[in-house]
Amino acid sequence: MNSLYRILLVCILIFSWGLTTLHAQSGDGIMNEYPAEKAEILQTWDEIVESVQDGDLDKLISFHAYGPKFSEFKQGAPRNGGEENEAFEREVFGSVTEVVKMDGNDMKVAVYYGNVAIVSFHSDFHLKFGEDLAVVNDQISLVFVKNGDGEWKIVHEHHSPLNQS
Repeated sequence: MNSLYRILLVCILIFSWGLTTLHAQSGDGIMNEYPAEKAEILQTWDEIVESVQDGDLDKLISFHAYGPKFSEFKQGAPRNGGEENEAFEREVFGSVTEVVKMDGNDMKVAVYYGNVAIVSFHSDFHLKFGEDLAVVNDQISLVFVKNGDGEWKIVHEHHSPLNQS
């Protein structure tokens, strides 16, 4: 009787685990749309663009959650971390004299469990550095996580060239 009880208990545990996995993948978290959180992300994106247009580097940096988990891939270079990302953003965006255009084309926002989001888009950035115009057409992915204060912070960035065909 004791071994029958153990077999029954194992079967119940396996069945429960399977149901939990199916439930999580079928709609509770992964497939849900989270419209309020998506709107928050889009508002955060608008604030990021505004910070670049205003030349407010501290505000731009504040949208990141720098720390040991932060990572970035840029233009095929090896992964770097928060210190490198902050230095790059301060150097580049601190040198912008005019934002002609800063569009995120074909933007897709995918929110998971209400507190993680992946934003992917094709950049069409036209930035002036003095008299020189730089056009940035990249594929960009930003991973956001909502912190304990309800703010969306970037924890990962990925930039790669967009092939123009």
